[in-house]
Amino acid sequence: MITEPTRIPPRDDRGTQPAPWRRPRVVLWTAAGVATLGFLVALEIVARGYGFSGPITEQSREVIFAPESGPLLYGGLALTMVVLTWRQRLIALGIAAGVDVAFFLVRWALDADMNFGNGALWVVLGVAVLGLTRRTGQERLLLLKGTGLGLLLVAGHKTGDTWLLITSKTRATVLDAYVAAADHALADPSWLVGRFLNATAPVSTGILHVVYGQLPLAAALVGLYQLRRVAVERRFPAHHLVRTFLVIGLFGPAIYMIFPVVGPVFAYGTDGGAWATANLWPDVLPPVTDPQPIPFDGITPRNCMPSLHTAWAVTLFIHSRDGSRAMRWAGTFWLVGTLTATLGFGYHYGADLLAGVVFALTIETAMRCSAHGWDRAGVRVVALGLTVFAAQLASYRWLPTEMAARPWLYGPLLLLVTGAVIYAYARAARAAREREREPKPGVPRQRPARAEPAEPARAVGTTGAAPTGTDDSQDPDATDAKPELV
Repeated sequence: MITEPTRIPPRDDRGTQPAPWRRPRVVLWTAAGVATLGFLVALEIVARGYGFSGPITEQSREVIFAPESGPLLYGGLALTMVVLTWRQRLIALGIAAGVDVAFFLVRWALDADMNFGNGALWVVLGVAVLGLTRRTGQERLLLLKGTGLGLLLVAGHKTGDTWLLITSKTRATVLDAYVAAADHALADPSWLVGRFLNATAPVSTGILHVVYGQLPLAAALVGLYQLRRVAVERRFPAHHLVRTFLVIGLFGPAIYMIFPVVGPVFAYGTDGGAWATANLWPDVLPPVTDPQPIPFDGITPRNCMPSLHTAWAVTLFIHSRDGSRAMRWAGTFWLVGTLTATLGFGYHYGADLLAGVVFALTIETAMRCSAHGWDRAGVRVVALGLTVFAAQLASYRWLPTEMAARPWLYGPLLLLVTGAVIYAYARAARAAREREREPKPGVPRQRPARAEPAEPARAVGTTGAAPTGTDDSQDPDATDAKPELV
C-alpha cells in the first residue's frame, strides 16, 4: 500500500514554521511591553512632579555615571547570560570587567564617585543590539527576552524605590494604630519576637540581618538554577521565579498607597524620632484605644501592608521545592529567617505577614496559570486569595477594636482563612504538576520495540541488503519518508 508522504508546512525565510499560535503570543508580548513602558513613563512623570527623578532617568544615567548598586547590575547581567553559551558568557564577563576597569581609572583620575556596574549594563544592552542586528527569528527573540529579563530586574528595583518615595510624599498620615490594634488578636508577634532578638543579640540579629538583606541574592540563585538550561534548549521555561518576583514588586507598592503603614519600630519605636506616637516597641504593648490616623514625616516609606519581604520569601520557598535537597533546606531557612527578621526588627506587624502570604500565593497562582493555562482550580485559588486579601485589609481598617477585644475569635479566624488559601494553593499546585507530567494530546508516543527474529548480518551496500526503513506492508502507520541518519 502506497501512502502519501507527510506534508511539512512551508518555512519562512528565517527557517521557522509560520505557526498560527505564535501570532497571539507576539501580540501579547507587544501589549505587555507597551503597557510596561507606559507605566514607567507615568511613574517618571509623577516622580518629576514631586521633585525627584524616576526609574527611566535613574537607569539611563547608569550607562555613564556611577551606579547605585553594582551587584544589582551584575545580577541583571547574570540573568541575561542564561541565553548565551559558555564561551559567550566568558566573553561577556570579560567585556564587562574591562569596561568597569576603564570607568574606574577615569573616575579615579577625575576624583569622581567610585562604583562599578557600568560594564554589566553595557553588555546587557549589547546583547540587545546583537539580537536586533545579527540574529533573526527565534534566536533574535531569545536574546531580546534575555535582555528584557536583565533590564527588568534593575528596572524593578528602581521602580520600587520610586514607588516608596511617592508613598512618603503623598500619604501624610499612616494607619499603624489600626494595624497595631488588630495585631492584638494575634498576640502582638512583633513585640514578642522583638524581645527575643534583644535577648539573643548580637548573634541572632547578625544572622538575620544577612538573611533579610540578601533575599534578592538568594532569589537570583534559585532563578538562575531554574533557567540553567535555557542556553541548551534555546527557550525559557513557561514559568519561573523571576516572573513572580517582578509582578509582586510591581503591584505591592500600589497597595501601600491604599493602606499606608510604616511599621512598629517607626510608629512606636526610637526610629520614628519626633513623629513616633511613643517609645513603646518592643518593651511595652500599645494601648487599645480608638485608633486614628497618625501624621508622619515625608521621608519614611509606607511599605508595610502587605509585607513584600514575606511575599518574596514565600515565593522563594515555593520555587525552591523543585530543586535539590540543599536548595529546599535553604528555601525553608530563608523563609523562617525572613519572617523572624521582619517581626523582630520591628519592620512589620503580624497582620502584615498574613496579608503578604495571601498576596504571594494569589500572584503565584495567577502567574502559573497564565503560563500553563487557566483551569478551574487555579481560578478558585485566585478568587479565594483576592477575597481573603480584601477581607484582611477591610478588617484591619474597620474592625481593629473588635478584633483586639475578642482575640479568641478573630485570631484563630485570621489564621484559618490564611490557612485555607495555603491549602487551596497546595492542592491546585499539586494537581497542576501531575497534569504537566501527563503526555500532551497530539504528541505521538514512541511505540515499544517489537521482538524480531535474528537475521544474519549483511554487508552494507550489497545486493539483497536489509532495508534501513520500515516496510509499509509490515507497519501500517509508516510513511515513505526516509529515516534520518544519526
